[in-house]
Amino acid sequence: MLAMVAPTTAGPKKNKKESKTEERYQEIDNYDFLYTGGEYDFDNSYSYNFDVVSMENVMDEAFSHLGARYRHGAKGPYAFDCSGFTSYVYGQIGVQLSPSSRDQYASNMPISNRELQRGDLVFFSGRSGRGGVGHVGIVVDVDEHTGSFNFIHASVSRGVMVNNSNEAYYRSRYIGARRVK
Repeated sequence: MLAMVAPTTAGPKKNKKESKTEERYQEIDNYDFLYTGGEYDFDNSYSYNFDVVSMENVMDEAFSHLGARYRHGAKGPYAFDCSGFTSYVYGQIGVQLSPSSRDQYASNMPISNRELQRGDLVFFSGRSGRGGVGHVGIVVDVDEHTGSFNFIHASVSRGVMVNNSNEAYYRSRYIGARRVK
């Protein structure tokens, strides 16, 4: 698993694209023996097969919105509802997801909890508890020993934040996971 580089506040402020590119080059410098020949084009590196670089783009984009407020029906970038958040994040790397959590659940590839990995979509029933899909988030990481996972999502009460699947509220409402196709 790749470690996330924490943003620093010291020094001159860089734009988002410069910061992401610099972090990727720092990461590659650690493994430069694996790469031979010319420059690697990060801007064209992602595709629907979600390699490591594009999944880092998904995570970078998702975490850049931590603390953004929740607003029903909002699709970003300053406020989101849950499915607006997931569709916005994936949209920033060129992957179109429906702005509906039910459609995201229905149209992406079902996976078991044993298959969960970073970037997968996780679904929960709504607050009414009627059982249908009512909430969606993006997996941040998975504990291989317990199967629990952290996920980033737009929560009604606190906006974009990270929670754990073992928290009672989410554990009792978990429906399943999907891999973005």
